[in-house]
Amino acid sequence: MKIEKDSVVTLQYKVADAQGKLIESSDQPMTYLHGGYENTLPKIEEALDGKEAGYQVTLALQPQDAFGERDEGLTKTISRADFPAGVKVGGQLEGYTDDGRKQVFNVVKIKGQQVLLDANHPLAGKALRFSLKVTGVRPASEEEITHRHVHGEHGHNH
Repeated sequence: MKIEKDSVVTLQYKVADAQGKLIESSDQPMTYLHGGYENTLPKIEEALDGKEAGYQVTLALQPQDAFGERDEGLTKTISRADFPAGVKVGGQLEGYTDDGRKQVFNVVKIKGQQVLLDANHPLAGKALRFSLKVTGVRPASEEEITHRHVHGEHGHNH
């Protein structure tokens, strides 16, 4: 079966920086609903459209095609006094942006009485290389299409 809109695609993947240093590798296959459902990056969907199981590709993506450019407006420094106990560097906090929108912040640094939070994706601003291998393609169920994501193994369970 060819990858097309409303098909479920199963992949093995590796993500490296522009110099080839491995950032992440899949232990378990990743499964997504293909066809503009925002379950993966648009450039990945574009590269896999019309392909079949067994297809392999390495994509070099610039930041704007991967996780976006860094937005320094998404960083925030708060007082350690306002910081919840038990949260450490690498943890996450839910908070609000300066314009009042709910946002998840990553705890980047704790220095003295200051805590640096960052709501950018950790890979924002980076050129990345995605090595992909399609290991399966199947038609999506009506429920998956309605819910806009994959259900079951390697997908979402309700």
